[in-house]
Amino acid sequence: MEIRVLRYFLAIAREENMTRAAERLHISQPSLSKEIRKLEEELGHPLFIRTNKSMHLNDEGMLLRKRAEDIVAMVDKTAEEFSQLDSITGGEIRIGCAESHLIRYLARSIRVFKEQYPHFVFHIFSGDTDPVTERLDRGLLDLALIVEPPNLSKYNYLTVPESDQWGVVMRADSPLAAKESICLADLYGLPLFCSEQSIVNDFPRWCGQDLDKLQFAGTFNLAYNGSVFVREGLGYLLTFAHLIDTSPGSGLVFRPITPALETKMYMIWKKYQVFSPIAELFLRQLKQDYA
Repeated sequence: MEIRVLRYFLAIAREENMTRAAERLHISQPSLSKEIRKLEEELGHPLFIRTNKSMHLNDEGMLLRKRAEDIVAMVDKTAEEFSQLDSITGGEIRIGCAESHLIRYLARSIRVFKEQYPHFVFHIFSGDTDPVTERLDRGLLDLALIVEPPNLSKYNYLTVPESDQWGVVMRADSPLAAKESICLADLYGLPLFCSEQSIVNDFPRWCGQDLDKLQFAGTFNLAYNGSVFVREGLGYLLTFAHLIDTSPGSGLVFRPITPALETKMYMIWKKYQVFSPIAELFLRQLKQDYA
């Protein structure tokens, strides 16, 4: 199974059409068709449901697509790292990030780093801890910013300065908007939104066994999406401060919860990880900034 053929397969999967994929790949349609037939013969399974005008992945094709995307991404990342060995004027780093205004510390480090290495390029993958650490474990990310204590058996880490403060985003016309802070009893019987990760890891620290008294009407892994539902009158969003626009005229307000609930943020990387030269230099920058 050749990397080149996997790229061909992914192009067809994206275009869902042999002719368009061939045009994008700058090869002839008969040649592309032949390569895909050979791949299917090698695997012993058809990969597409073919019609006169389109090609859609079948179950076997969906499985290969997931594997092929990971393989191609790893090959590209390895090629990038080797291309950086002869010159450290720049290079590429991939970083996973949780949703937090504390990523401004990462942004500041990148700004300072780019002054010395102007050809430095960063790629940010956003998500909760599980998808981010999964990509880190597979070698698709160099570093990750997460908002729960890291697994010390797997990762080294730096602690980001400051903490995220929890509160409630609500419509400005909500009766609770008149309060300066929100206590647990204020939330009883209200439809609440939060991330699944936070329901498991953060709110038990705040309300203990009373967690069962809260009514979670939905979950979001992006606070902005949750705020849209709040604006439409569907409920109240439990989230970090500073993530949602609650300025006058926005129609929304943020109120901190009491007693205060804080969450730390951590920059992590795999133990015994071998970094590219530019990633090694950037990690030194982070260690200096977070000291």
